[in-house]
Amino acid sequence: MGLAGCATADWNSPQPPTTPIGTPAAGFMPEVEPSPEATVNPDAGSWADVRPSPGYRVVLLTSGDDVTTQSISTAVTEWAQESDVDLRRVEAGADPIVAIVDAMEMKPELIVTAGEDLIDALAIVTPNHLDIRFLVLGAELAEPTYNVTAVDWSGAGFRGEGLGTATHFDESSFTPERCADAIRAGAAAVLTGTTGIVLWIE
Repeated sequence: MGLAGCATADWNSPQPPTTPIGTPAAGFMPEVEPSPEATVNPDAGSWADVRPSPGYRVVLLTSGDDVTTQSISTAVTEWAQESDVDLRRVEAGADPIVAIVDAMEMKPELIVTAGEDLIDALAIVTPNHLDIRFLVLGAELAEPTYNVTAVDWSGAGFRGEGLGTATHFDESSFTPERCADAIRAGAAAVLTGTTGIVLWIE
């Protein structure tokens, strides 16, 4: 397990909850509020005008060095730089649960995850820590609680070992553009209070 970060702010110091700058365009969410665990199909780009106010405390939790994880990590890093996010990193080792706990103990406002090896561990940990928000990119939990939001697309939809996937896996679908849309759409949902769902982007 590895820790990394480039920010100097003390996360032990309290700060007001981060608020969104901007609002989603029409078509980001259905007119009727989605039910828990629902899959929502936001219109392309409807999340583009939403970003966090500066200093948003985010941990990027990763597992593995495969191409898909690297693509998501790069997209999250670029989003953080563009949005003045206070981003720190945790890389999981042999026991993903240890890494998840380490990420939570950093007291972030949001934990963004990348890597299929984290999914089963997240399914165990997240229901017991409902005060911590998680954003899962390129995968999802089979039964997410309201603190877990996911973003999937055609080619990405891993749900855990032994469970069916929402789509046939396609490594080539993890393009820079798709991963950039994923972090922005997911962050927009979390920042505007629509959590516990799966966003399906195309």
